[in-house]
Amino acid sequence: MNYDELVKTIKSSGVVGAGGAGFPTYAKLDRRADTLILNCAECEPLLKLHRQLLERNAYEILSTLDLISKTVGAKQVIIGIKGSYKNALAAIESLLDSFQNISVCRLPEVYPAGDEVVLIYEATGRVVEPGSLPITVGVTAFNVETIYNVSRALEGENVTHKYVTVAGEVRKPMTLRVPIGTTVGELIDYAGGSELETYEIVLGGPMMGSLGNRFDVVKKTTNAILVLPPDHYIVKKKQAKQSIDIKRAMAACCQCTYCTDLCPRHLLGHPIDPAHFMLNASHTMEKTPYLDAAFCSGCGLCEMYSCGQGLSPRSLLDAQKAENRKNGLKPEPHKGSGVPDSRRYRRVPMKRLAARIGVDKYNKTAPMLDDEINPKTVTIMLSQHIGAPAKAVVFPKAEVKCGQIIAAAGDGLCVNIHASIDGVVTAVNDKFIKIARQ
Repeated sequence: MNYDELVKTIKSSGVVGAGGAGFPTYAKLDRRADTLILNCAECEPLLKLHRQLLERNAYEILSTLDLISKTVGAKQVIIGIKGSYKNALAAIESLLDSFQNISVCRLPEVYPAGDEVVLIYEATGRVVEPGSLPITVGVTAFNVETIYNVSRALEGENVTHKYVTVAGEVRKPMTLRVPIGTTVGELIDYAGGSELETYEIVLGGPMMGSLGNRFDVVKKTTNAILVLPPDHYIVKKKQAKQSIDIKRAMAACCQCTYCTDLCPRHLLGHPIDPAHFMLNASHTMEKTPYLDAAFCSGCGLCEMYSCGQGLSPRSLLDAQKAENRKNGLKPEPHKGSGVPDSRRYRRVPMKRLAARIGVDKYNKTAPMLDDEINPKTVTIMLSQHIGAPAKAVVFPKAEVKCGQIIAAAGDGLCVNIHASIDGVVTAVNDKFIKIARQ
């Protein structure tokens, strides 16, 4: 398969990054890359699906990485994986002799090892400059499920399902393969429901996920559904109001600088300084836009772990970034200041993080099940990834088959979207397409 054929196949099959912002995968196939990295860091606590998927489908995933590397002309493939993922490690190490250019990098058990910039440094020693893309240092990174979806696309299968870990206060934590557009509530019920009379739902990991509800639907980027008590530390942090966060910063920020000292991007020489930002944001006499907020990765370590006062640098930085974008403000180009020797002593262990944020007791097996999930209806969003939304090509009352295109890639950065069940289209608008199973 040549380069153009591979790009066309991935785009038409609807493959995007299976997590995070969902960057369309075809746009990451760059001939400038000399190194490909498979991200199996499982960045956040409680998430398990990537190691489980790699263990189950090691040959398909490694073969696909090998094909991509040869197509773009990359010299090496590195699998970034933590040493504690023993089953997944055993599965890939048994196959390495069959692939001359694939090697394993055992990542440290720290957070956020799965952050793309951190991962690249750990695996290659290369530092992505502030505001730059990984390709500027010759690297392209993909997560496990993304490459698995590419492997299926090469077999003619479109992206119709998503692997999701359901954890927290549920009776049977598990990882399931579910049709895109399935409601969150259905998956919680499938996991045995919760013994809690009332609970809150976090969509994604405990650090970077957002609050949701039972009526939210699974997208191509949904990795986890966490059920937590209403008074849980994580829930309270995510419910905090910006106006209160600012006042608390004015009253309590003592400029200890722990938020900066432990910031993963700061420790790679990026000009993000949460402590300086907090001083600026809480100063009542002189408030100037903090343009370097653009360099914050949003990992949440500063407010969920570092701050002894329980303040919220990440949330306020997010608000600042949004305000800067609204006003068309961008930071000046920066050159990294280099990686300090102290970095090795300032990485946060995953076990300590899980204990600090109160999720260690939820770190259970959550096995990957083969159960077939058959929702009666699905609601498929037209914007499931960074870039332009897809454009609906079906109408109400139309009969569709699983895998059929229901929304075509629009102009710009975009991919096709496909039906995830057989059924009849019951609603179409500029936000979603609803399908009822026949």
